[in-house]
Amino acid sequence: MSERSSGRQIPVVVLAGFLGSGKTTLLNHLLHRSGGSRIGAVVNDFGAIEIDAMAVAGALGDSTVSLGNGCLCCAVDGSELDVYLERLARPSAGIDIIVIEASGLAEPQELVRMVLASEHPGIVYGGLVEVVDAAEFDDTRARHPEIDRHLGLADLVVVNKVDRITDASRVLNLVSSLVDRAAVVPATHGRVDPEFLFDCRPGEERVGQLTFDDLSHDDHAGHLHAAYDSLSFGSGRPLDPRRLIRFLDSRPDGLYRIKGYVDFGPYDARNRYAVHAVGRFLRFYPEPWPAGAERLTQLVLIGAGIDAAALREELEACGSDDAPHADEHGMWGVLRYVQGAAEDPAA
Repeated sequence: MSERSSGRQIPVVVLAGFLGSGKTTLLNHLLHRSGGSRIGAVVNDFGAIEIDAMAVAGALGDSTVSLGNGCLCCAVDGSELDVYLERLARPSAGIDIIVIEASGLAEPQELVRMVLASEHPGIVYGGLVEVVDAAEFDDTRARHPEIDRHLGLADLVVVNKVDRITDASRVLNLVSSLVDRAAVVPATHGRVDPEFLFDCRPGEERVGQLTFDDLSHDDHAGHLHAAYDSLSFGSGRPLDPRRLIRFLDSRPDGLYRIKGYVDFGPYDARNRYAVHAVGRFLRFYPEPWPAGAERLTQLVLIGAGIDAAALREELEACGSDDAPHADEHGMWGVLRYVQGAAEDPAA
């Protein structure tokens, strides 16, 4: 049974940034480097001629919804957005991830609010990506000081066009000082590794248990993030949910991507928990253990300047004490990050 048919929700990523920052270029790059994942898009041009929508339509075909001559974030409620999400999230579309490309004048906070307020059961908020034009950043901040607030909301910040400036380190450090634990990634022509945002494999191919090699596949020679570090962690010992949440809540700023599966042992013997984190955004997805699967925790962590040995030691310390019975309140911290979860995961 596929994840989608078993109730897995499609993540909706909001892609924002000021006019000309390179959002459409980045989206087109993701489309061509998606690794087989099928991307649906809601493209919101501000002008009457939908240039951005036309730019991505060739790659998306019927998997794009364009909203011209207006700003989506100015809608009174999210009901209109739900109509478009319903179209893209229908099972027959086969979509693995939905990207909302905001207009350059949109208010990211309102777009995030609309996604979070959506009543569509088939989607889940997947984080806010803010694109910055490195060459124009100082002037943009001077003219639009609200940019600082936008950066503070982001889960991932792509500092684009770093090839056009000679002081990239200064701009990157400045942007890093304005974010709230978000990952800050430099880019040229919008080229960022899609795995920063989502798993590069179609949902239909994620049936059953991924091998540890699948999770830790790391062909760095051809990747755009060759300057970054990764850690592959595997354990046959269940993790204690309280300890893991303490680790996740205190994760260092340079650690911007976590993905994989967690075994919480007696705390939820029926399910494993897929984990997805980008910057400060965190979500768990409980799913039944595949028949005959070995019960392991398998995680990949990606970051810049991270102390892999120290992180491994902290993860090892998250192991449970093999208690035969679970504390009835132990999973509450995890369930905060499961959309629509009941207090009792076994309920």
